Amino acid sequence: MRVNEITDSIIGAAIEVHKALGPGLLESAYEACLMYELVNRGLKVERQKGVPLAYKEVNLDCGFRADLIVEELVVVELKAKESLHPIDTAQLLSYLKILNLQVGLLINFHVEVLTKGIKRVSNNYAG
Repeated sequence: MRVNEITDSIIGAAIEVHKALGPGLLESAYEACLMYELVNRGLKVERQKGVPLAYKEVNLDCGFRADLIVEELVVVELKAKESLHPIDTAQLLSYLKILNLQVGLLINFHVEVLTKGIKRVSNNYAG
């Protein structure tokens, strides 16, 4: 699958979850339901995957965790809050850089129409 097909499938699954549950739940509920939807669509999904930080010549386990990694290509960070902030995008971009991945989706379920809560983030340094 190409990255765009994967992100389209993730967005479709997220919309399905949001239609069923609506806004107002905890992030963890949306995460579990989205993982269920993605797996049912035949996608490989890792949930709460550790993101090790390499600093100089040492790898550090700092407790960073990516909400979902789909097909080992797309990082999905979920939120359930009033609005997204620049720090949310910065967090996702940092995960993309650390994991050397190119594309991530930031999805905020605390909106009336989910398409208004989705942001695609690209890491131009992945290779």
